[in-house]
Amino acid sequence: MASSTVGAQPSFSTLAISTNEPVVSVDWLHAHLKDPDLKVLDASWYMPDEQRNPIQEYQVGHIPGALFFDIDGISDRTTNLPHMLPSEEAFAAAVSALGITNKDGVVVYDGKGIFSAARVWWMFRAFGHDKVWVLDGGLPKWHASGYDVELSASNDAILKASAASEAIEKVYQGQMVGPTIFQTKFQPHLVWTFDQVKRNIQDKTYQHIDARSKARFDGVAPEPRKGISSGHIPGSKCIPFPQMLDGSQTLLSREELEKEFDQEGISLDKPVVISCGTGVTACILGLGLHRLGRTDVPVYDGSWTEWAMHPDTPVCTSET
Repeated sequence: MASSTVGAQPSFSTLAISTNEPVVSVDWLHAHLKDPDLKVLDASWYMPDEQRNPIQEYQVGHIPGALFFDIDGISDRTTNLPHMLPSEEAFAAAVSALGITNKDGVVVYDGKGIFSAARVWWMFRAFGHDKVWVLDGGLPKWHASGYDVELSASNDAILKASAASEAIEKVYQGQMVGPTIFQTKFQPHLVWTFDQVKRNIQDKTYQHIDARSKARFDGVAPEPRKGISSGHIPGSKCIPFPQMLDGSQTLLSREELEKEFDQEGISLDKPVVISCGTGVTACILGLGLHRLGRTDVPVYDGSWTEWAMHPDTPVCTSET
């Protein structure tokens, strides 16, 4: 199947992939790495307790030509919640600073396999850009396949990453930014707010799936962020995000994914909303659901961190 393209010029996206499929293989990426309308993003991000520095790791080694996408930097500056979705204007400014246009296809990867890259896949889709895919297995799979990496970051790549952060700051400070070459079209059906989640507890219209570990969901293990108690949103079910992946950190087949959701009592014929700790790993559930044809699944962006910070929200644990 071929995904839609802009204009008459054939581009990489007419060759072999469809926006119905959320991932591409390392072999596919290696074959198309020099395509002019393809942009590759290193969107590595790690949990606070992992003590890994993604920009330093990017500078030490990355897929040739990849640019660095800073999840914490390309975010909403008006909230104290971590890496929330920025405004349309801010996202357009940052992506434009990276040199990405609407005719480009985007492949996102990370240093764990499939982890934070899924968040950036969802961000692009939330702003109306469907020509975006996650690299199946990420940088570890790229290494395992014997493909080369660039061992240092070019000045241009570092300048673009800095320019993206500066563009975000300028937008939120009301200052002028450079030319916008990437146009956004916000898709509100892919993003849920605190109020929508609260309303759904009563309405039960959407099946709510939480991607955190069962221990955090049950309230028997601590959250990785200080001051946040564990537990879960009433009515939600737990499918830890690793259940979407196989041992090589690639996305499970359709049949295997269907089995995972079915085992947890999730009906793929009914609406679903997904969340996690801070809106990152929920997007891995989103990849799995997308592979199963559910391309309309919203992410609760504030996720458990926002929910647990509110003093009057109901919280469930295994004891309750």
